[in-house]
Amino acid sequence: MSGDNFLQQRVTARLSELDPGITAAELHVLPGGHSGLTYRIDFLDSAAVVKAVPPGRAAIGRHDMLRQARILSALQGTDVPVPSVIAVDDTEPAWFAMSWARGEAVEPVLDGIPLPDSLVRSRARTAVDILARLHRVPVGELGAPDAPPVSLTDELDKWTKVLRAGVAEYVEPGFRLAELLRASEPAPVSSTLVHGDYRLGNLLFEDEDATALVDWEIWSVGDPRVDVGYFAVFANHHNFPALGSPVEAFPSEEELIRLYEEKTRAPMAAPNWFRALGRFRMAAIMSHNLHRHRKGGHIDPDQELLPPTIAALISNGTTLMTDTEVRPVHNRNEADHTNERSMAAVKGRR
Repeated sequence: MSGDNFLQQRVTARLSELDPGITAAELHVLPGGHSGLTYRIDFLDSAAVVKAVPPGRAAIGRHDMLRQARILSALQGTDVPVPSVIAVDDTEPAWFAMSWARGEAVEPVLDGIPLPDSLVRSRARTAVDILARLHRVPVGELGAPDAPPVSLTDELDKWTKVLRAGVAEYVEPGFRLAELLRASEPAPVSSTLVHGDYRLGNLLFEDEDATALVDWEIWSVGDPRVDVGYFAVFANHHNFPALGSPVEAFPSEEELIRLYEEKTRAPMAAPNWFRALGRFRMAAIMSHNLHRHRKGGHIDPDQELLPPTIAALISNGTTLMTDTEVRPVHNRNEADHTNERSMAAVKGRR
């Protein structure tokens, strides 16, 4: 019996226990990143998303599905929109099922999907509002004992390790950026819940209404500015040469930060440091995924679109740490990007 068929039997049996009206349904693979296995399962009048640990993989880090289920369950009843957890099965390989959230997730700068200007701005503002709400959730009341606070030093150590495991040519310039970040690490602030991959591409919308914040693979408790700086990276198409395109209606990095400050009613200290950290994180992830592709660990030809972007992220991050003004890296073939392939290259970022 194949792994998918075995999982399907387990899922159907468990869901049938919860609702006898549910009969056998087929699992359909959902495209996305490299963090576990993701499926859609359809019923007569509804659907669910199933996330499972890949067979033979340890249920740790991004593959720890039960950890994802715990944070989603903990956020039920808060004003952060997340899918509802329907079932959890901790028998190896572990999996959980959550409600199917309606809507679309569009990354304006990367997806090449035209949206009305008013909708782009509305969704960006809503995303800032949800991020502020997320950071206001009382961590001590979440019941998430497996989440010791992550310091900024921990963040740098984690992504430096990822960078080291990536394509060799980006290690030295990436390490230089990491050292600049280490040399000027900001003073800590009170820890909050941190999504870790916060951007419009991980928020589902029906028109202007956000229905769910998804992709909780790398959530943590730490510095909320990590989320803000990372979100800002995706506002600037110059960070993604050969992949991104300008979206005039999308707020600039500076404006996103200003909107966040308005929502939290507090100035954000060291914004350029966190913008540079966001670039460093994204460069490390992309370089690692490109290396996996080239070594045959996860074949995805679209990863070959990433080199100009990896170089730009590192260079632009270094500029942020050494100058008061960003001088974006441009690629002379930037106008020739292929939008329909661009997001496929980014989806495997984890």
